[in-house]
Amino acid sequence: MAPGVYSEGVQLEELLKGVSFLALAGNTLIGGAIGMVTCDSREVLPGSLFVAIKGYCDDGSRFINSAIERGASAVICEEFPQTLLSSCLYIKVADARKALAEAAKIFYGKASDRLLIIGVTGTNGKTTTARLITAMLNACGIPAGYIGTNLCQIGELDIALDRTTPEAPGLHALFSKMVNVGCRAAVMEVSSHALMLQRVFGLRFHAALFTNLTPEHLDFHNSMQEYALAKQQLFDQLAPNGFAVFNSDDSYAAQMADRVARDKIYCCTLQQGVSPLLLCGRLFEAELLESSLASSSIDLHFPDAQMTMQVGLPGRFNVMNVLEAAAIGTGMGLAPEEICRSLSAVSRVEGRMERVGESREGWCVFVDYAHTPDALFKALEALRGLKPDGSRLVVVFGCGGNRDRTKRPEMGRIASEMADEVIITSDNPRNEEPELILDEIERGIIGDHYMRISDRAEAIRRAVQMLKKGDVLLVAGKGHEKYQEIAGKKHFFSDQDLIKEYMQENISGYPEKENVCR
Repeated sequence: MAPGVYSEGVQLEELLKGVSFLALAGNTLIGGAIGMVTCDSREVLPGSLFVAIKGYCDDGSRFINSAIERGASAVICEEFPQTLLSSCLYIKVADARKALAEAAKIFYGKASDRLLIIGVTGTNGKTTTARLITAMLNACGIPAGYIGTNLCQIGELDIALDRTTPEAPGLHALFSKMVNVGCRAAVMEVSSHALMLQRVFGLRFHAALFTNLTPEHLDFHNSMQEYALAKQQLFDQLAPNGFAVFNSDDSYAAQMADRVARDKIYCCTLQQGVSPLLLCGRLFEAELLESSLASSSIDLHFPDAQMTMQVGLPGRFNVMNVLEAAAIGTGMGLAPEEICRSLSAVSRVEGRMERVGESREGWCVFVDYAHTPDALFKALEALRGLKPDGSRLVVVFGCGGNRDRTKRPEMGRIASEMADEVIITSDNPRNEEPELILDEIERGIIGDHYMRISDRAEAIRRAVQMLKKGDVLLVAGKGHEKYQEIAGKKHFFSDQDLIKEYMQENISGYPEKENVCR
């Protein structure tokens, strides 16, 4: 549930009309209002509907009695428990996750049906593109909320989230909040987990956007094909009057667009005049005219217009992010002039190629969420092409624990090939031993121009310490996150705060790397 967001409740009879159930058991007195819909037994309050879903590590059916003890008046489950308590109504369904989404939508007054929902999916670029779209819509008179990586924004209100796409009750609670404050649109990042686990079941997307697909979450999906099929589900949920935007430079774009009507397809390409989806309804092209560490000048080709704009985001990959946002704006009925004006006003996206500061000595530091091989390569490639001649590119990064281990040596290889100095460190080690994670990253490193410092704060301090005039430092992996998860506990941690602190210290000189490299 989203904090501070509640519904007045609905009658159980009304809810059951919208939930596809197989059978009822237990208390036959259905009357009464449901005060909360949840799949977490710890959240249950008197009068709640508890939905027993199977999670990563546990089966919600184990907590049915606990939920009833806390006051649940109804339970949705896939199998009736052996013992039925007379105080509760048991509702048997074929798919508890889908039922959870159906019940949550009804409980929150079908708020999602009153919003133009724009879903953004892909491996990299989701957050930047979704935030650009949100800023554009708000600037152009279409009030829009944002739901994405660890954050929901509704007007001036920021709500912290535990995941990119919340579970259905939390998601619909946020939609309800948006409607209540006058939003007409909701821009949301849609993760592959959310699609597979039915968190967005029952939603109809006015627009769906595909950014790209590179190896990630293969510990969950097992293969790239499974990963692609999960992402493709978003486009099956396109509203009848909706449209879809694709980065047609990506090799998976054609598969993503396979089930979308041609006249609903908008293609975005940086390859002038070349697109795998040439038979699309509308084509959007962009060319990077000039770029610096502070901004980019872009030539945008709309289907019926050509515009030149300046945006405060460096790197060629950000050109695609801007182009995709422009295509969404066109589909929403905005004119090219107002699209470019609103996107030009975006100076930064927190934790996404975010320029944290520049020293008086002429070096600068960027923070980026890059935590996949492709994202790390693109970030380093962009900065390497923009740094002054004769200067160095330094990178600090790590890999998260309890996640796909195959990417660790690959990211080590990329960093060592692209950067002049490399410091490998902890990201969120979670329940893994940090030094063992560094061992796996180190196996891919080529050369000896690196250090390994598992303490992330110390790694950042050493990196800032070594910078000289013209150098560029990239601190990658955590981006916007304000915590570090170690041994199952989250501790406050901000790359940005530490960088600013160490910059103010104005430290000069650093120990020889042989002391810390092995």
